[in-house]
Amino acid sequence: MSDIFGKQLQPIETPIPGLLVFELPVHGDSRGWFKENWQREKMTALGLEDFGPVQNNISFNDAVGTTRGIHAEPWDKWVSVATGRIFGAWVDLREGPSFGAVFTIEIDPSRAIFVPRGVGNSYQTLAPDTAYAYLVNDHWSPAAEYAFLNLADESAAIEWPIPLSEVEISEKDKAHPRLADVTPIAPRKTLVLGAAGQLGLALRARLGDADHIEYVTRAELDVTAPGIADARRWRDYGTIINAAAYTAVDTAETPEGRASAWQANATAVAALARIANDNGITLVHVSSDYVFDGTGDGAYAEDAAFAPLGVYGQSKAAGDLAAQTAPRHYIVRTSWVIGEGKNFVRTMASLAERGIDPSVVSDQIGRLTFTTDIADAIAHLLVVGAAYGTYNVTSAGAELSWADIAREVYRLTGNDPARVSDVTTAEYFANATTPVSPRPLNSVLDLTKISATGFAPRDGGEALAAYLRS
Repeated sequence: MSDIFGKQLQPIETPIPGLLVFELPVHGDSRGWFKENWQREKMTALGLEDFGPVQNNISFNDAVGTTRGIHAEPWDKWVSVATGRIFGAWVDLREGPSFGAVFTIEIDPSRAIFVPRGVGNSYQTLAPDTAYAYLVNDHWSPAAEYAFLNLADESAAIEWPIPLSEVEISEKDKAHPRLADVTPIAPRKTLVLGAAGQLGLALRARLGDADHIEYVTRAELDVTAPGIADARRWRDYGTIINAAAYTAVDTAETPEGRASAWQANATAVAALARIANDNGITLVHVSSDYVFDGTGDGAYAEDAAFAPLGVYGQSKAAGDLAAQTAPRHYIVRTSWVIGEGKNFVRTMASLAERGIDPSVVSDQIGRLTFTTDIADAIAHLLVVGAAYGTYNVTSAGAELSWADIAREVYRLTGNDPARVSDVTTAEYFANATTPVSPRPLNSVLDLTKISATGFAPRDGGEALAAYLRS
């Protein structure tokens, strides 16, 4: 047993993506030994996913040569040996380019391995009285999706230390299919809420209609309804993108609108955060410049203090705080969103073509954000695995007023930009007969953080021209 002592805690990568071997420090003397089999703080600091185990299982094996597998389940495992020694074999049974990849290694008490969801797990005992232990981050369910591979599969060609003809294998394991007949385990699902909205449409165009991506409207899934925790097998989902929101800024100042704004922008987000927290899901939530009062100088960084002026901004700020309670979260903060359907740019283009000379607010400063760019930024954050947190996402380039943008729309559509005249926010709403929400005068968001992840926001002028051409 002396060869198990003296190792330093360290991870070792394998040819199978996400499958990590860990060397474990084992401390012993004449009385026996001790090890930290799972230590969240130390191991996550070394790059292991904080996978949130909920169950600890132990398989005790009397005889040398006991062989079990190959089983791939829809949850992650932390595998170790309490006593004895095993030869372990893992085969990637997930959809993707690494399907069929094989890794083998011997495991004793000084070594553990993290087995990600969908990677087939098997072992053969090399010592009597071997206790094989594993932590899992979900409870067994008959509704879950499993995959199995035959221990003798010729494609995997696992070199078992003891020939399979000489060991006892269960009839169930003997009946598992060959690799060519295995149905790969699909990625964890992505759920897009607000699928019929302008951002939802952009996300569908960006993410496509793969089987593991699900698009729903609030009518199809109300996350504030009782029983939402049981509305899906949430452990099958890896990402929830919340593209749903109440955006009627002025109507939010009415009694009915106030309740609707808080329900959609805060209560729903809190429910999503609970689901994400309980099931290891990444929550992507879309925020707004309205969480700030717009009195600050310069561009607002992600960590600027909230100071919302109206009900809409208050409900969005509350939603941001709720989203932050999910350990895995991206809050994507935007301003002046333009996408499919009715919006400021299309309204100005229509006015220009109809010969109307509008008065447009000139004391609110910001940048447009096109829904295609928001969708691209969300996809980028997820693909590169950026650090969780809040990211500002808008167009880059010049900071403009609404009047400046209106003049540019007129120019790009072949009309005289001088036809647009300036008006202050106060003057524009002076004769309003319905409630009006206060607007932040400075909506410029700092883009340093998102740029540091490798995402390059499009220049606002170029994006506007492309939008009008389309």
